[in-house]
Amino acid sequence: MNWRTAIGATLLVVAILSGWSLLRNRDKGPQAIVDDGSVDYVLHDFQIVMLDDEGKESTTLRAPRLERLRADQTLTIATPVFEMPGQDGNHWTMRSETGWVSAKGDEMRLRGNVAGDSPTVGNTPPTTFRTTHLNVFPKENRARTDALVTMTRPGMEQSGVGFELDSNNNTYHFLSQSKGRYLPRR
Repeated sequence: MNWRTAIGATLLVVAILSGWSLLRNRDKGPQAIVDDGSVDYVLHDFQIVMLDDEGKESTTLRAPRLERLRADQTLTIATPVFEMPGQDGNHWTMRSETGWVSAKGDEMRLRGNVAGDSPTVGNTPPTTFRTTHLNVFPKENRARTDALVTMTRPGMEQSGVGFELDSNNNTYHFLSQSKGRYLPRR
């Protein structure tokens, strides 16, 4: 073997090792975050009082189970009970089979056998409404649905498609196909 072949073989080995070292130690950029759909935490049999910007109660939530999803920081809730205070401090109560709360807490979605009941004391006559789903906006003290709603009050039953409730002034209105029936008091 002559000296040129030996130098060539040595340079070839050095070039291969240098290339391999460069490829192995290169910057691969940020690692991709893979969401496995897991939850950050789970609460059992709890009560949470949410405050508005002024520190006043905007909504109280009670439920047997709550999960916070890691991917989008939303909450899923089993059989939630929401209480929204009215102008006089009395609470509207809303229940459903499931609930969802946005990451910022500015929207709640109630799904499945939604029941809303007015305060039992105060100036509001006992009022109930029933629907399949309802979106609640606690910072605005209002709720809304596009589904069929049936509302009852002493001596009156109303129904309609689409419904809006303002718990600040204890007002509501149906959006379409509104029907009313007066029931005699006994």
